[in-house]
Amino acid sequence: MTNVKQNTSFALVDGNNFYVSCERVFNPGLEGKPVVVLSNNDGCAVARSAEVKALGVKMATPWFQMKALARQHGIIALSSNYTLYADMSNRMMSLLRQFSPRQEIYSIDECFLGLDGFKQDLTTYGQEIRQQVRQWIGIPVCVGIAPSKTLAKLANHVAKKQPAWNGVCDLGSLRESELNELLGGIEAGEVWGVGRRLREQLAAMNIHTVLALKEADTALIRRRFSVVLERTVLELRGISCMGLEEIAPNKQQIVCSRSFGQAVLHLVELREAVSSYATRAAEKLRRQSSVAGAIHVFIATSPFREKDPQYSQGITIPLPEASDDTLKLICAAQWGLKQIYRPGYRYAKAGVMLMELGPAGRRQHMLFSDEGAENRSARLMQVLDGINRKMGKDTLFMASSGIEKGWRMKQGNKSPCYTTSWGELAQVCC
Repeated sequence: MTNVKQNTSFALVDGNNFYVSCERVFNPGLEGKPVVVLSNNDGCAVARSAEVKALGVKMATPWFQMKALARQHGIIALSSNYTLYADMSNRMMSLLRQFSPRQEIYSIDECFLGLDGFKQDLTTYGQEIRQQVRQWIGIPVCVGIAPSKTLAKLANHVAKKQPAWNGVCDLGSLRESELNELLGGIEAGEVWGVGRRLREQLAAMNIHTVLALKEADTALIRRRFSVVLERTVLELRGISCMGLEEIAPNKQQIVCSRSFGQAVLHLVELREAVSSYATRAAEKLRRQSSVAGAIHVFIATSPFREKDPQYSQGITIPLPEASDDTLKLICAAQWGLKQIYRPGYRYAKAGVMLMELGPAGRRQHMLFSDEGAENRSARLMQVLDGINRKMGKDTLFMASSGIEKGWRMKQGNKSPCYTTSWGELAQVCC
């Protein structure tokens, strides 16, 4: 008896240890060595090579806690290079788009592909995907294939954790008895959307494995939890309840914030940081062709420095007219910052949030709006974005963002932006 099948088939392609793999593409000397990529301000582990995982280092482990282990085993710590990772992600997703007319980019390192109606052997096709991504992009990936997205995520987990699958796991090819045996050996917490709290609640109902969740009574699951978990149970049975989101929905809010590399004491430094964050948020806003009707600014001291005086405050500034103009957003953000700033504190973080987002083409204008000024603003932002896109980030920037930027987050061991900056191209010696 074979597993229940529909006319749907999904593949989840996921980059292995993606940030580390990106670094290894341009620094082959890192291959086979224990490598960890650290978060903002080199705080904690956000990516670990297989060698580091084998040493027992968990995700989000603070760097200071693993320094002794790093010295003992030669762990190489790198600062996050988000510009490089984003560009490598774009390259990988562009290549994967050639393997299916339907694609949903789920995160920076993973995407779903629709394989409905494909006649060839899907395991072989998955191996072709792996080989071409490895050869063209340099990133190792695993592929999970199944009749539903939830099962495809689980199949990818199996492909990564069980070497016998050789990086590609097609659950749709298994007999029902084989599938049940496999699911019976996987903890329920590995299911997409089942977090720690939900896992504990399921355990209280004696649901410890994926198989137990798959065989749970759907009416009971819906009554005790939600229709969302009921859909998850159906998806585990091979019944597709979620289609592909081929066009990513626009964000309803855009947030840009960072922890500072060192404590900030003065208003002038906070103004620079807030201007810089407003600039980044405005770029993202224009990228999705939206305008913002309000901007929220917040600042905070560090809750971890318990001996320091604590202060945290934010303010929302409604804009007189929805806008995507960096200059207008910076002006509003700096006005808000001035209202909430208090001297005498060691500020550790600041940020901005763009709110009340709407389509740029349907913005509501004021009765006496200056149409000429709006057109000039639109052209200026278009030129600004175009030059920075072509010549590299911050080729043109607002003076209010500062020059030295001593508040900028620490990146003590950041690799070059090999693919996006002419001045940082990889050098080849013959």
